[in-house]
Amino acid sequence: PGCALPAAVDIQPACLGLYCGRTVLSINGSVEIYGECGVCPRGQRTDENKICRECVGSPDRYDWLYLGFMAMLPLVLHWFFIEWYSGKKSSSALLQHITALFECSIAAIVTLLVSDPAGTLHIRSCKVKKLSDWYTMLYNPSPDYITTVHCTHEAVYPLYTIMFIYYAFCLVLMMLLRPLLVKKIACGLGKSDRFKSIYAALYFFPVLTVLQAMGGGLLYYAFPYIILVLSLVTLAVYMSASEVESFKDLLVRKKRLVVLFSHWLLHAYGIISISKLDKFEQDLPLLALVPAPALFYLLTAKYTEPSRILSEGGNGH
Repeated sequence: PGCALPAAVDIQPACLGLYCGRTVLSINGSVEIYGECGVCPRGQRTDENKICRECVGSPDRYDWLYLGFMAMLPLVLHWFFIEWYSGKKSSSALLQHITALFECSIAAIVTLLVSDPAGTLHIRSCKVKKLSDWYTMLYNPSPDYITTVHCTHEAVYPLYTIMFIYYAFCLVLMMLLRPLLVKKIACGLGKSDRFKSIYAALYFFPVLTVLQAMGGGLLYYAFPYIILVLSLVTLAVYMSASEVESFKDLLVRKKRLVVLFSHWLLHAYGIISISKLDKFEQDLPLLALVPAPALFYLLTAKYTEPSRILSEGGNGH
């Protein structure tokens, strides 16, 4: 009789699923009132207690390097197709290259300005913890194996959706600026060839969108190695196609030097992305490796010339 009854405790059922959480409805003093277990609102992700918390961090260096890589893809593809279709007949390629750079730069700035917090070049984000953070749609729980609780949200906010916004701005700016420029300056090309670089962009932008939608998480972890491999392969192919076999061949045309330095910048970007430059003094010497592939190619090109190999093989017989 003298014993007091224990106070009733509101025990809520466990929140199932890897990314399901309870939203904070209100805060009464030091007590938080939570809603039903479900999907977190945009700009939030679950913490270790399955509570949806606001993303208040900022992207770290590696996140910015990833965003830079994804932003470079349309620019590099623009430059490639402009060069491919302009050939040697037109001197307008340089102006088109500059216009493409302008379009992508403005699109990047506008994308940052419209992202939260709006009006600044800073963005708030949630930290990427593991690969599954990119694919929350694969982790919707089915408690009774019949009903699926949909908890799909952007756990890596805003690294996933910000690229779609950027690609949309790139496409709009290209459609506004490039046709007028090409029509005025691309006099050396035929009417059918004039707009081919623009048509190519209309193909590769959907491809980039699907790539980000399906492979964003994989690219996040693999992009430094992709940069290194692709830049090495494309440099070797370009030098081989341009018949560059010595330092003298490089100096004959300025365009070859521009291509070489562009590849060196990509090498450096890949090395910085792999090392993350957490310990800048220790990782800085790695950048000395940037010219190594080009030097190796130039030093060994004369020994691997097909005509020389064939002649020596013939002499051996």
